[in-house]
Amino acid sequence: MNLRNDAQLIIDAAITAALPDNAVKKALEGHEFTTGKLLLIAIGKAAWSMAKAACNILSDRIDDGVVITKYDHAKGNLPHVRIYEAGHPVPDANSFLATEQAIGLVQGLSSEDTVLFLISGGGSALFEKPLIPNEMLENLTKQLLASGANIVEMNTIRKRLSAVKGGKFAKLCEPAKVFSVVLSDIIGDPLDMIASGPAYPDQSTFEQAREIFRRYEITLPKEIDELLKIEPPHELNNVTTAITGSVTQLCEAARRKCEELGYEPIVLTSSLSCEAREAGSFFSSIAQHYNQSNKSLAFIAGGETVVHLKGNGLGGRNQELALASAVGIANLQDVAIFSIGSDGTDGPTDAAGGYVDTSTQRILEEKGISIFDTLEQNNSYVALKACDGLIITGPTGTNVNDLSVLLIKR
Repeated sequence: MNLRNDAQLIIDAAITAALPDNAVKKALEGHEFTTGKLLLIAIGKAAWSMAKAACNILSDRIDDGVVITKYDHAKGNLPHVRIYEAGHPVPDANSFLATEQAIGLVQGLSSEDTVLFLISGGGSALFEKPLIPNEMLENLTKQLLASGANIVEMNTIRKRLSAVKGGKFAKLCEPAKVFSVVLSDIIGDPLDMIASGPAYPDQSTFEQAREIFRRYEITLPKEIDELLKIEPPHELNNVTTAITGSVTQLCEAARRKCEELGYEPIVLTSSLSCEAREAGSFFSSIAQHYNQSNKSLAFIAGGETVVHLKGNGLGGRNQELALASAVGIANLQDVAIFSIGSDGTDGPTDAAGGYVDTSTQRILEEKGISIFDTLEQNNSYVALKACDGLIITGPTGTNVNDLSVLLIKR
């Protein structure tokens, strides 16, 4: 069996283990929701899958609901809920429309009622009622994405410019109870940052928010500066939160599959956080060090890298990580490196990530494609497509960070 087949088996096993069905079932065990109305709100890339699991468990107990997910991520109708698809990573008109529907649904509730709030990564863009003009929000989001700011830094800003983030949606639900089930897509599972914490007290400060603008040299309009000074709620008394699913589970599933395939697996970290190109170089340096190994090895990392955009090409952080590693393994034997987003989408592309092996650089050179120039233009998608290195899974129904794996086969 070749390395590409092994990679696909590892990807399938990891994503299957990270699907939210069992996670939602576990979170709902012991919760009967016996009094008042039960409303379901689900947001994020995994919103449809999480909502489907909840509907299967709670059956006709749900009175009404709203599901907000990314385009092409809903897979059919669900009972008692309305489903909306919207923009990601930049919110659009459908994001705002769907969020208004969710806000309207939770108005006028009593203390006997419960909002079952299912949260997954991507909710920051999909669940939004901005306090600044839409054009200003879109421009700011694009600047933050291009700057190399990480997800925590981005969400520190987003929650202060929104009517629903930073615990504000939970306040809108009062006096109803909110039972929040969170599928984590951020290293360390910070509940105030996942989807910008719409049902969790804010932990960041005005000074931290302003420092992010300084660090990435982003112009701070006066309207935004004034909003940054308004602190989101630092305490919520109507919320119970269950966190379920994480990148640690993703790495563990990959480890088990690698072992099953005959590799000796080593989980390097579940907290990878650096430039995608640096991570790719790191993986290739590990491959060089272990090139003389007489046994099959697998090095696994989970987390989320960033890309500092310089060019106008097409790609994503996982594709860039994979392509950046191709040069360092070109002269080795039976080595492959792949990296994927667990949600099945990487950047503004239809690919989950990228795969390279010891033949990648040669194939691209024969086609007249320079890896260095491609990376400078952030055009990894085009290069990987030219060497059959794109990993296409389609939307997976989950979202728990990225998985990167180095395989050395003997």
